[in-house]
This record gives sequence, C-alpha cells and structure tokens, in this order.
Amino acid sequence: MKQSFLFLFCMLTINSFAQEPMGVFKFNKDIGSPKLAGSAKYDEATQTYTIKGAGYNIWADRDEHHYLYNKLKGDFILTANFEFEGVNLEHRKIGWMVRASDNANSVMCGGFLHGDGLTAMQWRERTGAVMQNPFDDIWAQKHYFQIIQLERKSKTMIVRVANPGEPLQEISSKMMDYMPDEVLAGIVIGSHAVDVIETAKVWNVRIDQPVAEAYDPGKDGWIGCRMETMNVFDGKRKVIYEKNNRFEAPNWMPDGKKLLFNMDGSLYTIPIEGGTFEKINTGTANQLNNDHCISFDGKMLAISSNNGKGSSVYVLPLGGGTPVEVTTETPSYMHGWAPNNKEIVYVAQRKGVNIYNIYKNSIKGGNEIALTNNQRLEHVDGCEYSPEGKYIYYNGSKNGGTMQIWRMKPDGSEKEQLTFDELNNWFPHISPDGKWIAFISFQPDIELNSHPSYKRVTLRLMPTSGGAPRVIAYLYGGQGSFNVNSWSPDSKHIAFVTNSGK
Repeated sequence: MKQSFLFLFCMLTINSFAQEPMGVFKFNKDIGSPKLAGSAKYDEATQTYTIKGAGYNIWADRDEHHYLYNKLKGDFILTANFEFEGVNLEHRKIGWMVRASDNANSVMCGGFLHGDGLTAMQWRERTGAVMQNPFDDIWAQKHYFQIIQLERKSKTMIVRVANPGEPLQEISSKMMDYMPDEVLAGIVIGSHAVDVIETAKVWNVRIDQPVAEAYDPGKDGWIGCRMETMNVFDGKRKVIYEKNNRFEAPNWMPDGKKLLFNMDGSLYTIPIEGGTFEKINTGTANQLNNDHCISFDGKMLAISSNNGKGSSVYVLPLGGGTPVEVTTETPSYMHGWAPNNKEIVYVAQRKGVNIYNIYKNSIKGGNEIALTNNQRLEHVDGCEYSPEGKYIYYNGSKNGGTMQIWRMKPDGSEKEQLTFDELNNWFPHISPDGKWIAFISFQPDIELNSHPSYKRVTLRLMPTSGGAPRVIAYLYGGQGSFNVNSWSPDSKHIAFVTNSGK
C-alpha cells in the first residue's frame, strides 16, 4: 500500500513538472520562484498567446517572472506584437528575453515594454551582476511601442521597435560576451509586485533563424518555409503550412478557399486554414518557377516553366490540363493577365542582351510588343494590370538607382513613378477592388537590381489613389515570398512565404 502511494505521488510529481508545448514554444514556467504562479494559454484559431505573471521584478541581481521559451543556438531574430491588459503598475514588463539559464540570477538580455510605455533594452552581463540599461534619450521616452524585435547576431544583441505601420527602428545594441551559444529565448511577463498578477496578449510571434551572410542557397541548400496569411488592415498573421525545404509564391484561388503555390517544380493548392495539399496537373510543363498567376475571370492559369532552353510562358485551364506555350524565346517570366483574359504581360530578355524588359502578347502567341526599352543598369520586373485595365504596375530602376514602384498605360506610355525612398521596392500587387498596392521592400544595401532570399524585409501597403506607404509586416524572406499577386478575392487578406532555419 505504501509502495502504491509512493508510486502515485511520484507520478503526480513528474506530471506536475511536465512541459507541454504551447504554440511555437516548448517550455512554459516561472523563473525565480515568484510568490504567485504565472501561466500561459494559446489560442490556436488566432495564434495568440495570453501570458500571466507576477514577481518582485526583472531587475537588480535576480529576476522573477513567467517565461514561455525555447532553447536556441546561433543567430536568431525574435519578433512579436505585445499588449498589456488593464492598467496597473508602471514598471510591469512584457517583451522578449534571452537567458543563459533558468537560474534567477542568470546572464540575460531583453527588449521590454513597461507599464508606463517605456520601451528599452536591459541586460545582466554576468551571472549575479546588477541589471543595466542604456540610460540615454531613448530610455527617457515613453511611446508604448507595440512591436518588439530582438536579434542575436554573433555576440551582439539588437533591439528594434515599432508601432503598426512604421518601420522598425533600432534603439539599442549590446555585446554579450558571457552569453553561451545555446540560450533560452522567449516571451516574458513580470508584474513588479509580489502580490499582483499581470496579463498580456502576444501575437504575430515569429522565431527566425537566419543564414550566414555568405550563405548560397544553390550550393548550401534551401532553409525552411512557412506559408502565412494576413489581414492587411489589422496586421494579424497566421501560419498555415510549414516545411523544412523550399516552396514559394502563393496566389489566392478565386473561390477564396484555397491558395495556389509552387513547390519542387510543380503547382499545388492548400486550404487557407492549412491541411492536405493537392497537385495541379500542368502536363509537360513540369519545371515551374515562382512566376504564375490566375486570369481575372478565374478560368485560366499562366505559368513559367523551363522548356529545356530556359523559362517560357504557358497557359492552361485553372483546374489543370494541357499547357499551351505562348512565348517563342527564352527567358520569359509570367507576371500579369489583362482584364480581357486574352492577353498577358511578362518580363523577358531578348536577342542575347542581359537586360530585362516588359512585353505584352496574346495568349495565342504571335508578335510580342515591348512596353519598355531599358538601357544598361536599368531593370524592370513584377508587371501586372490593374483590375479595370487602366494601368500596368511594375517595379523599375533608373541608372543604377534603387528599385521603385511605377505604373504605365497598357501601351507603355505615360510612365509614372509612385514610390520615392531609400528602399528597394519590388512586385507591386493590386487588390481586386483596385484600391491598394501591396509590395515587398528590401533594404538599401542589397546588390543592384536584385531581390535575394533570406533577408530582413517588409511588406508595405499604399493606396492606388496616392499616399505614403505603410508597413504591414516584418519578414525574414525575400525571393519567393511575395512574387505573385496573393490578394484574397475580398481585398482584405494577402498570403506570403517566410523563411527560417532549424
């Protein structure tokens, strides 16, 4: 009887310390033995975390807080939206934290939002040392930044912040020489009051493990991909499919229930909630790249596939069937249907010249019409019609400058530049209602006229009627993330691909 009781007691004890994964996090526990226990819940439908925690503080030579975390090695980028519930103590904290261990006095570094709106990096450089902060102008400012990003790059920790619609701005960085290669990294909440439990919501949680600067996907292989959907007006994102390899470029299907994407040289559909994907029959066109799009009437599909000489454009029924080759020269990359569903626009090199131009052609083939006439150092890509057919939007560079968003009349006349900034802006996609342009923006330091994989990029949104772009998502991705029009039929959502190593 005593043995049975002892066995039951041991099993209950073991189970009480068992760690159940929660969303993307494997570990969920209190640090530093706070008087009141914290907790966390995960809403699978919205991919939102509710985290509760108490504790005397995250400060001085030891911490008390609740922690959702993973064990990570190497470099990483942690990004999320944070929001307190209720109004309480000004020094309560939520944010990202990286720790050397789960000891209360561990080496640590974090990017924290305080209850009074203060957002700052804070760190404990050595075990048992007193926590520090930058004490500069940023420290004195209280902006209630909702978005916090914490990046580890070798030994350096970097904190960036933003509010919705804004670009991330770096507020602090710190060399952490005593932080080990394997660390605990996750979201944290502390109340700064031993008898109070604070609550916060956390969403758009992304843990990205980037590649090295010299990484070559062609030689070193592709890293993992996530298929995501997002409401462009509230910024909330959902991951619907993940794979530890390459897939790219989702289109939203006309019925609004599935996404179309390319993977391993073929096309597949997947429900927008995730689940089982199905292969589209593209016949002999079986070496597809990420340039594919659906006709305005929802009946036809245009694809780009290697025909043995290079990328060529084909059309076929949306449900699959025999592909009909449109272009007679390579390389040609499909980008946009005309609203009459009888013509397409694509980007191509011609006559052996290493310069891309935009061409228009009938889906029955014939003589293509050049709509641009680029010279050395100039480049164009991403051409697509507006729904009413008034314009063709595209991205282009001039005389070695940054890539910007342009539009022109369907005959190639009246070219008009729409963005004017230091970023490299690619692949403008027009919403079905014709009101919005979504596009991907690369940093200024990328190679001239390139759109590489595995970079910190943003998705931005601007009205077709004019106005400044605003940021709608912060990604680790690039090539293959947003190459094709991925607006939902109701003009409220988009889909895209992000990347992360394992």
